[in-house]
Amino acid sequence: MKHLAHDAFAKKLNSCAALVSDYLDGVLGELARDGEAGTPQQLTDAMRHGALNGGKRLRPFLVLETAQMLGVAMEDVLDIAAALECIHCYSLVHDDLPSMDDDDLRRGQPTVHIAFDEATAILAGDALLTLAFDLVTRPASLRPEQKLMLVEKMARAAGRGGMVGGQVLDLAFENSGGSAALITQIHAMKTGALLRFACEAGAICASASLSERSALVQYGETIGVIFQLADDLLDVTASTGTLGKTAGKDIDAGKITHIALHGEEWARNRLSELVGAADACLEPFGDCANILSAAAHFAAYRDH
Repeated sequence: MKHLAHDAFAKKLNSCAALVSDYLDGVLGELARDGEAGTPQQLTDAMRHGALNGGKRLRPFLVLETAQMLGVAMEDVLDIAAALECIHCYSLVHDDLPSMDDDDLRRGQPTVHIAFDEATAILAGDALLTLAFDLVTRPASLRPEQKLMLVEKMARAAGRGGMVGGQVLDLAFENSGGSAALITQIHAMKTGALLRFACEAGAICASASLSERSALVQYGETIGVIFQLADDLLDVTASTGTLGKTAGKDIDAGKITHIALHGEEWARNRLSELVGAADACLEPFGDCANILSAAAHFAAYRDH
């Protein structure tokens, strides 16, 4: 498998981010323009603030690239990619609330509850979540059974056994010490579930074989661990300016992380192992998976 140069991958990722952002801008513009049964302007503005404030757009990138690798045109799965980003953005809006991670800064800008107010932030997050399920129903190229499977998988990845459940555990075990097994479970739920779904969604849209889908689910699970471990490492090594959010928050909040348990050197070594594991998952796809391989490297070694 050939490795894509960092600059080439960054260009590809940025192009995808722009595509998804433009699409979301159009969807949210429709809400503002059409008033969709009287949608309040403040709610639309808050949704836009939470969803159109930059970001890597890695989750929709994985949907689009996985589908494209399997022969599906990007435009046929753009709704699915955007739906997943809506869920991710809603989770960030809620994570930043005073009752959760209590942050004033997200992607270098005031968080939604700071720019508006706490109640509006909660409702904007709710609206982005429900918009996601609207978007999943839209692609004319997908069969009804594919859409139903995507709805089921997305709901489970985002819900009590996935992202939301992981956030509950993350909050519940602050300042508790915690075991490596518990940390791994939290990360697999809180971060890994949506990244796993991103890869599986592309396979579902492509009507991939069971073996292809299994390999991509494994890859998605691995990149989820990579992303969270790298995130925890950046929290203790990068500056607030570089991150676009408050650095050192995990330590201050008493979060249980592998960095706190094992140290920075262990984390760097583990990231190297995980990148190798991600590449192994992609071997059945050969050079067609070069971009997905580069995504794992990017997730591990990014600077923000």
